[in-house]
Amino acid sequence: MSRRATAARGARTTALAAVSAAGALLLAACAPTTTTLDYDPSDGVGVSVLGEENRDLRGINLLVVAAAEGEPGNVLGALTNESADDATFTLQSPGAAPLVVEVPAGDTVYLNAEAGEPLLLDTVSAAPGDYLDAVLAVGGDTKEFQLPVFDGTLPEYADYVPVEAIEVVEPSASPSPSE
Repeated sequence: MSRRATAARGARTTALAAVSAAGALLLAACAPTTTTLDYDPSDGVGVSVLGEENRDLRGINLLVVAAAEGEPGNVLGALTNESADDATFTLQSPGAAPLVVEVPAGDTVYLNAEAGEPLLLDTVSAAPGDYLDAVLAVGGDTKEFQLPVFDGTLPEYADYVPVEAIEVVEPSASPSPSE
């Protein structure tokens, strides 16, 4: 092979590498930086009452834990108020009484955490593994969303399954008729 052919082959290889690198840089510049996107990092969902562009009043990582459909359910997650005024959040779902939580301005209230606010739906109208239709409201602003329902299958949620009060029957001190 001549020197001219070797030089041409080297030039083509260099040109191909440069075009490939330029193409990769162009694709990378067009792709969004996913680490800057808001997302729900766990099993629950996030919901912004004022829309995604205004996240001053929002629910974070919201989910409900219930033993079965029609049973009570603990609501887990947090409610955040980054506005300058105190806010009253109302969580509504079909068949359940509305839940109301006061959140001071610039604060976050954790729900059913160790030091959080207990929040219990009196009935959950969806089975574990499904989604519950829900509405989060603050004042006149509302946002509909799907609230995931879990049961105690996963160990991290087992302690949050509401337990019905078990009626304990004390034995009587009187002898039975057969004695």
